[in-house]
Amino acid sequence: MNGDPPSASAKDNPRKDKIRRAGKALPVLMRSLEHCDLCPRRCGVNRLKGEKGYCAAGAEPVVYSYAPHHGEEPPLSGRSGSGTIFFSRCNMECVYCQNYQFSQSGAGKKISARDLGDIMLELQGAGCHNINLVSPTHFAPVIVEALKYACSDGLELPVVYNTGCYDSLDVIRGLRGLVDIYLPDMRYSSDAMAEKYSAAPGYVSNNRAVVEEMYRQVGHLETSRGIAYKGLIIRLLILPGGISGTTETLEFISGTLGSGVYLSIMSQYYPAYKAGAYKELSHKISREDYDAVIKKMRELGLHNGWVQPFHAEFDERYAGENLPPEDFS
Repeated sequence: MNGDPPSASAKDNPRKDKIRRAGKALPVLMRSLEHCDLCPRRCGVNRLKGEKGYCAAGAEPVVYSYAPHHGEEPPLSGRSGSGTIFFSRCNMECVYCQNYQFSQSGAGKKISARDLGDIMLELQGAGCHNINLVSPTHFAPVIVEALKYACSDGLELPVVYNTGCYDSLDVIRGLRGLVDIYLPDMRYSSDAMAEKYSAAPGYVSNNRAVVEEMYRQVGHLETSRGIAYKGLIIRLLILPGGISGTTETLEFISGTLGSGVYLSIMSQYYPAYKAGAYKELSHKISREDYDAVIKKMRELGLHNGWVQPFHAEFDERYAGENLPPEDFS
């Protein structure tokens, strides 16, 4: 799915290169819709004929909302906002999901690939710093088609792939050269926890392999005048009682990707959706939960990125909001 290396002329013209790469990737991705294997569940349904798998998504994308978003990590939001497109449905089923209104219910508007491309261009026209695709994996084929249209019509912004990271490794490989910034979650270090709280069997090994591939494609975060244009930012949501195993994930990151990787440590957890039915998830994180993660970061020399202050105020309308770290206290 990676295609041939770009020509010299394509390297000099990023839009032309993306158009070429999208054309290469699109037929393979579209065939995946005939026997859906876009995520590790590999449901095998024919979405082109209206069959629905675990995520209940059809062949066409459903968009819940899109707008300039000022609550992402600082180099993504900048001054003018990140051009965020929230897709409905999700291939995970986190019992504490903060976006459950559309990730689980499917609320939103069904649109065409051409319409999605026009949304990207509209966000560029609004002055956004990037196109931020939130929960995109189950709609990857049509997103690539939309990128082909948008780039042909003048899209020049970096593309952000904002994912819970229960992704197909083959799909991520197929996005090489189309995605500029990867923004994956590393939600768990235990498969048992991933299955219990997110219905995501085999999450850990798949998640780590995908993050490694993302890093191979884009490397460490690169910015110009404080705005990101390429690279990897890993989001780590701390869950109560060590459920997320964040300290173990930090050890993996340090040992595999090195100390230069950019992290977004999120303390914003609150008991949304079905979390109240689980005593261990029915409250915010403790000071001990938070301090253990900060201590491990310091021990491992992981110093790039952003940390939400403990029990920071959080606008619940915006999942993924992050705050610049004045300090780690």
